Amino acid sequence: MKLPLMAALTLTLALSACGGLRESRLNPMNWFGRSQAVAPVALLSSVDQPDPRPLVEQVVSMSVEPMPGGAIVRATGLPPTQGYWRGELVARDVDEQGRLIYDFRIVPPPAPTRVSTPFSREVTVAEFLSNQKLEEITQISVQGQLNARSAAR
Repeated sequence: MKLPLMAALTLTLALSACGGLRESRLNPMNWFGRSQAVAPVALLSSVDQPDPRPLVEQVVSMSVEPMPGGAIVRATGLPPTQGYWRGELVARDVDEQGRLIYDFRIVPPPAPTRVSTPFSREVTVAEFLSNQKLEEITQISVQGQLNARSAAR
């Protein structure tokens, strides 16, 4: 009778301790919070910047979604008109504070296009980051011409 009672008490104690893991940094779901609007970082000069694509006009949303083996950085941009394509998150080097900054680059349409609704102009891009890369990162930012969005641990 004592053995099953002790086993049940031990199991109950162990399971009650698992609730603390939900709030800890070991839980991948807690790695990055919601994104916040921040000021864009100064752009590189055109000599240092081989990518001719302009930045998207505005970054509407940004999220860091955990997944097995790493996380996906997803951003939605709003160009001034329809027809923008080939969007990409171009990473800069991680700085001393552990910040990773992505430039949201996009190709303009070859001919003038309509403006239409904001929803019809949205462009969504994503980038995968491995767990090894995430170890050195404390903040991720995605920037456009007018604004930037950032998520931190």
